[in-house]
Amino acid sequence: MGEAAPPVPDGDGFPAWARSVADCEARLGVSASRGLSAPDAAARLRAHGPNELAEHPGPSLLQLLAQQFEDTLVRILLAAAAVSFLLALFSSAGEVTLSAFVEPLVIFLILVVNAAVGIWQETNAEKALEALREIQSDHAAVLRDGEWLPALPARDLVPGDVVQLRVGDKVPADMRVVRLVTSTLRVEQGSLTGETASVNKTSHAVSVEDADIQAKECMVFAGTTVVNGSALCIVVQTGMSTEIGKIHAQIHEASQEDDDTPLKKKLNEFGEALTKIIGLICALVWLINVKYFLTFELDGWVPNNIRFSFEKCTYYFEIAVALAVAAIPEGLPAVITTCLALGTRKMAAKNALVRKLPSVETLGCTTVICSDKTGTLTTNQMSVAKLVAIGDSSGEVRSFKVEGTTYDPQDGKIHDWPAGSIDVNLETIAKVAAVCNDASVAHSSHQYVATGMPTEAALKVLVEKMGLPGGKNGLSLDPSDTLGCCKWWNNVAKRIATLEFDRMRKSMGVIVRTSSGSNALLVKGAVETLLERSSHIQLKDGLVVPLDEKAKKMVLASLHEMSTKALRCLGFAYKEDLGEFATYDGENHPAHKLLLDPANYATIETDLIFAGLVGLRDPPREEVYDAIEDCRAAGIRVMVITGDNKETAEAICREIGVFSPDEDITLKSLTGKEFMALEDKKSLLRRKGGLLFSRAEPRHKQEIVRLLKEDGEVVAMTGDGVNDAPALKLADIGVAMGITGTEVAKEASDMVLADDNFSTIVAAVGEGRSIYNNMKAFIRYMISSNIGEVASIFLTSALGIPEGLIPVQLLWVNLVTDGPPATALGFNPPDKDIMKKPPRRSDDSLITPWILFRYLIIGLYVGIATVGIFVIWYTHGSFMGIDLTGDGHTLVSYSQLSNWGQCSTWDNFTVTPFTAGTRTFTFDNPCEYFQAGKVKATTLSLSVLVAIEMFNSLNALSEDSSLLTMPPWVNPWLLVAMSVSFGLHFLILYVPFLATVFGIVPLSLNEWLLVLLVALPVVLIDEVLKFVGRCTSSSGPKRRSRKQKGE
Repeated sequence: MGEAAPPVPDGDGFPAWARSVADCEARLGVSASRGLSAPDAAARLRAHGPNELAEHPGPSLLQLLAQQFEDTLVRILLAAAAVSFLLALFSSAGEVTLSAFVEPLVIFLILVVNAAVGIWQETNAEKALEALREIQSDHAAVLRDGEWLPALPARDLVPGDVVQLRVGDKVPADMRVVRLVTSTLRVEQGSLTGETASVNKTSHAVSVEDADIQAKECMVFAGTTVVNGSALCIVVQTGMSTEIGKIHAQIHEASQEDDDTPLKKKLNEFGEALTKIIGLICALVWLINVKYFLTFELDGWVPNNIRFSFEKCTYYFEIAVALAVAAIPEGLPAVITTCLALGTRKMAAKNALVRKLPSVETLGCTTVICSDKTGTLTTNQMSVAKLVAIGDSSGEVRSFKVEGTTYDPQDGKIHDWPAGSIDVNLETIAKVAAVCNDASVAHSSHQYVATGMPTEAALKVLVEKMGLPGGKNGLSLDPSDTLGCCKWWNNVAKRIATLEFDRMRKSMGVIVRTSSGSNALLVKGAVETLLERSSHIQLKDGLVVPLDEKAKKMVLASLHEMSTKALRCLGFAYKEDLGEFATYDGENHPAHKLLLDPANYATIETDLIFAGLVGLRDPPREEVYDAIEDCRAAGIRVMVITGDNKETAEAICREIGVFSPDEDITLKSLTGKEFMALEDKKSLLRRKGGLLFSRAEPRHKQEIVRLLKEDGEVVAMTGDGVNDAPALKLADIGVAMGITGTEVAKEASDMVLADDNFSTIVAAVGEGRSIYNNMKAFIRYMISSNIGEVASIFLTSALGIPEGLIPVQLLWVNLVTDGPPATALGFNPPDKDIMKKPPRRSDDSLITPWILFRYLIIGLYVGIATVGIFVIWYTHGSFMGIDLTGDGHTLVSYSQLSNWGQCSTWDNFTVTPFTAGTRTFTFDNPCEYFQAGKVKATTLSLSVLVAIEMFNSLNALSEDSSLLTMPPWVNPWLLVAMSVSFGLHFLILYVPFLATVFGIVPLSLNEWLLVLLVALPVVLIDEVLKFVGRCTSSSGPKRRSRKQKGE
């Protein structure tokens, strides 16, 4: 009773794949013949926990909400809204009016919408983990206490449990194969390795402990599927300790490392700089105006007779709030979202479905594309590339090149194919390929789909291309039957027994009843093993002669030639003298007992007659070569990361242009294990040109992406399997395959390719670059407008004149009036050489010093124009021939205007009423003329601001080009947007209710002429600045291009 409980056996750190079954039983404390006892299983379940993937709790709604306010711009806006609300509350203490609260309410509304969008995006982020959980098995057949439990919930499995797997089962945990119940066990583990071909499993231990997933032939892994056979296994790892559990942990870890997009980083930097600038300008405004609300006399060093005006202090505080509102481009988040949404529509038309809006912009600065090979660079459809038949003598072979890259029998032809009827040797090859075959091909949804082994499906397609004896083809028999020729051969040679494939003899055989009534054995398999078991060879005319050394050498030379081109080779042989199987007709035949033991199959498949061989491959997509050339021209490096073997991957990479045909790739092609063993991995990743990583596992992919990102690269990673999900999540742009991709990969990605095509990524990068250029145009446009607003308020304060623009008006301009032109700039046509330029660096400045200087000049003019027209209305009866006295307002001197705060001390100062639209303004207190009476001057200032910003949007069409070379109609949407913005401005001017809310009045025709006269020079000023910019930079590109040519 007092003894401590014995330690619970587990598989942690135990290389079960490199140990015998007896060692595994001993380590896990179980007998494969009895299974675990119920108490032992319960103890292990308590120790290890349920066999399921962990649920990582996401951030709470409150945490998500807090995260939305970490942005600097948002914080400034929040502070401005809070202060504005307090001021509105304070100023309307007597009576609460809606107009006083318009400004804080609008700012709060912007913040709420912004936060809601952010929270919605965040909640979508963790769906990859949910999709991964769905891959897990629900039930398992388990042996406990010597009895089979046919449907134990998979979550109750523990290390040491004995499980039976059957065809179609989903593997419930990572398990060691104890013994095969059938002669073969094949498992489809593409979800873990990315390779679609199913893998043969064995109960024999692997010789190396440090084996990759593909090499662990005696292990089956959770989440994979049994496609053939049955076996008894022992559970080694459960839950988060399984391979799929490790991927789950990696996805969660990668999701914690989500970085901001390059643009968001730029805007955050801009926000921080803006905070400092606003703080500085606010402090400056207060220092300039402190004399108006704080006066004192100095007695030595001691201040006396201190007078403080709270009302005036509040007034200048309001000006500081107006400055904050003016400096922040409130409409920018909305315009960016709109532009990105439009970009996603353009990309969707090109088969790139964007799941996360910011990734549209990130695509534009992609510097490295890490691509999977199978299905992305290749078609993921095995096809025969070469057929080798025997010639007129045993030392002669015939080679036929086979076209086609899909399962469509009409896709491509066989070169140099004999006209008319095919010879006897080719007939034999067609018969073996068609009958010794378990695959099928069907036409579905405008494409041909294979079921069964891809290599066998490719053989059936070859048979269709070969045609039938007599020169017929399958379509002539039945046009609706995809595999007419195969059907014909299966009727000629009816299968009556199958000798299943196994890894020891590396072949598959079928006993068939021929049309003549005799039995024959048809065999396909590894060429070397078939040659060893063959005694004869069939010639072109069907004559069978002994297989001599010369014939063997010829066949092996053809095999070597195809293998060096990374073709997977299969040989064909047959046998007509079957001995005791000559009369075999089914289970009741005396020889049937020999077929029950797979150990006898190698003996049956001896004394064969060799007929020929084929080379198969997963061919590259036709358009990939051009896409990789486009990447090279665009300065984007392509790295291929695949689970496939090294030789096959190298051959494909040479064919598609990642490597040139004669390039030395010793240091550019490594296996995942070789890469991880390197001391200086980064120096390899910095090499120019393409790189290839074969036999790569999830952790290798993640490490490559992580190191590239650390080096400042912007990485796009493609993938389709569960194994790709962590790297997809970690990459700047995760690109999943839409057709072959698992739900896990799609949920972890930023973009899904509807056509699984590498060239679609390249097209999307071009679109991303175009979108970024357009976004840069409208960001600069909006920021330049804000500089103008800040200059306007600063000049107002510096000159001491009444406040020309109030915060709610600035908010209207920033949100509504600037919005349509900024959005329309997103439709600027792309540059013709957009994919001929190197990618911009993610740390490239959004606004260069020259651009900043240009917009400071423009901003200064905006400030002078808005303040100037305000002053003109008060001090001038006419300006440049335009009469302004029609409304009957009183003119004052500039000195009076700049000292309006002392109005109450002026003698004999009177003002006359003036009209604006249908309203007449009268003043009981003449000093009100500088407060309530400034409504017309304010309207003129606002109208000049709107007009200047409309004309300034024309300047933003191009960073450097003149409006003479890039006229406004190159982007007709901009002209429409300008009309909309002017229309909205007219709406608030001429609808009485809105005019009251915004504190403005209608303008006369003469006043509109003045507005246009003051606004138009902004175009001329920027044209001059652009011209100066072109002159100073014209020699730079020429020098660079000469340097590049020299290099």
